[in-house]
This record gives sequence, structure tokens and C-alpha cells, in this order.
Amino acid sequence: MPTVPTIQGPPSGSTGLPTEPFADRAVAAMQEHGPLVFGLDPSGDLLAEWGLGDTADGLERFVDIVVDASVGTVGIVKPQAAFYERHGWQGIRSLARLIDACRHAGVLVLLDAKRGDVGSTNEAYAEAYLGPEAAIEVDAITITPYLGLAAMQPILDRAMANGAGVFIVTRSSNPEGRSIQGARHGGATTVEHQLIIDMAADGGGNCELTKVGEVVEHHGVRIVGMANPPAEMGASASFMYANNVLKLLALFGSKGQLAPDWNDEVVIGVTVARDGAITGVLPLVRVKTLLFGDTLIS
Repeated sequence: MPTVPTIQGPPSGSTGLPTEPFADRAVAAMQEHGPLVFGLDPSGDLLAEWGLGDTADGLERFVDIVVDASVGTVGIVKPQAAFYERHGWQGIRSLARLIDACRHAGVLVLLDAKRGDVGSTNEAYAEAYLGPEAAIEVDAITITPYLGLAAMQPILDRAMANGAGVFIVTRSSNPEGRSIQGARHGGATTVEHQLIIDMAADGGGNCELTKVGEVVEHHGVRIVGMANPPAEMGASASFMYANNVLKLLALFGSKGQLAPDWNDEVVIGVTVARDGAITGVLPLVRVKTLLFGDTLIS
């Protein structure tokens, strides 16, 4: 008769780790280590590329490497649960070991699990990952709200009670998700926008509660008011611009190789010449010309 393997994971019960709200811990971590969140997604291709082997043993070696690389370098890591679960009980053991090692070294763990089901099942998910009595306690978790806001309540309640964070996916990056998320709700607002409105309304709203330069708390939600919005606007715009530039460059190739996708509408739109021939013309910009004394300003 086959024996059932015993999974050696972190002990249950109180971990003795800080219980401050996740928002406070995340801000502190980013102030110390920067805003980078280290995604730990050991796909089969990645394990093979690293020479570790797409096996449970290879995953164990991956965990050793990334934990060592994370501690003291980043403040937050984000393992994708599916890449560990694909290795069965051994993969779940590796995930538990990774989470336990990072958290005890002061690195916050955001588990990218995207859980979302009906109430009783969500209660079980919450018990599995949130709070000191959880089997595999994490600092924050991702969930999906498309089975209804009320169904998410067990996860939200347990997160609030234990200072954990919850990231709710309303708009995903996969294009096929647009047919659902971008559908019109009642002929006006999109489904994704209505979810955001409903979540804000359910929590009492926050826009009117934000105070410049102050931190307020409402229904357990901490809201940080910008101290000087005009002064911070330039930095925010720069981050947005840089992000857009990186996304544009990604369309022109990968892994250091120039390989534009000539069927992509963005690539087509920004391309003026190709193979020695003019393929498009950038729109002309009208400017006013002012003459101040001997100085011409355009």
C-alpha cells in the first residue's frame, strides 16, 4: 500500500512576525529597497534555462537561489502559485519553504494565486493563506472578483482582521479578458469600472476622505493624501512615460534582438520608413510663433 508523503512546511500557529497593516509594511519595504517587486515564476522553460531541470528537485534549487537573491535586495517578492502547484505536494512544500524563508528574513510575500469562488470556498482560501493560523501564511494575496463582490467578503474580512493585503484583479493584461471586463454594465459603465465603483461604495468611498498631507483611516482602509500634488505630478508623469517607452521598445524585439512585429498597429503607427522606403508620415504639429524684441520663440 503506497504511503502518503509528509510535507515538512513551516509550523502552524503564531509566527511572531509583525502584524502592522500590509500597506504600512509595504511602504516601509519600498522606502528601504525601492519599488521593485521580484516575480518568482519558475516555469518549466525557466527551470530548464537555468540548468536546474523541470523537476521537483530543480524547483527546490530554484527556491534556494531566489531566496538568497531576494534577502537584502528587494522588499517584496511575488511567487505565482501555479508554477509550484504543478509539481504536486513537493511543489507546495517548496512554495511553503520559500514563503517562510522570505518572511522570516523580512521580505514581504505577495502570493499571486488569483483565488476567487463562492463564499464557503473563499473562506477556505482565506484560512489557508491569511493570518497567523494559516497553513501557509503570506503578507498579501491576489484574488478575482468576477463571482461577485459579496463572495469575496470572507477573504476581505480575514485580511482586515490580520493586517494582510488583498490585490483585486479588475482588469487583466490578457486581451481575451476584454470581452468580459470591458463589457458595458447597464449600457453605460464597463464591468471593470462598475466593480471599482461598487468596491469603493462598499467601503464607504475614499475620494472625498482624502486629505492633503494626511493619512486617514476609514472602514479599516488607510488613505494617504498627497502632500504636494503639483510637485509630484512631474515624477508621476515621468514614471508613466518611461513605462510606455519600455512597452514600445518591447514591441520592437526581445532578448536584445531587433525583431519588430510589422503587423502590430502600434509599430505601424510609429514607423516612418522601412527598408529604405517611406511607410508613414508623422502628424504635423502646429505651433505659435511669437516675436519678443529680437527673440523668436516657437
